[in-house]
Amino acid sequence: MNLATKKWIFTKASSVILLPLMLWFILSFVSIYDQGYSEILNFFIIPINKFLFSLFIIFAFFFSSLTISEVFEDYIANEKIKNVANRLLYISAIGISFLTIIIIFNLK
Repeated sequence: MNLATKKWIFTKASSVILLPLMLWFILSFVSIYDQGYSEILNFFIIPINKFLFSLFIIFAFFFSSLTISEVFEDYIANEKIKNVANRLLYISAIGISFLTIIIIFNLK
């Protein structure tokens, strides 16, 4: 299996996983939208909400980095610039996801 096929399969699989997580996130966001800081903090203290939000962040950044890398593949002709852009994209996606999850799990 070549790289393009793997990317296509991962993109489709992550989009299927993101659908229920996005639905959960939208419904949860609507329920806490008009709430104060303490109610929002209480929402993120609940372990299942921490877990689902962490999954949502991981798959959202995974999906977005895959799709943005396809844009790089299509529109950047220089291989060195394309490789640097893809590496920076993946590093930032991993870093931002990791940092967000650490912050969410350290809430008390």
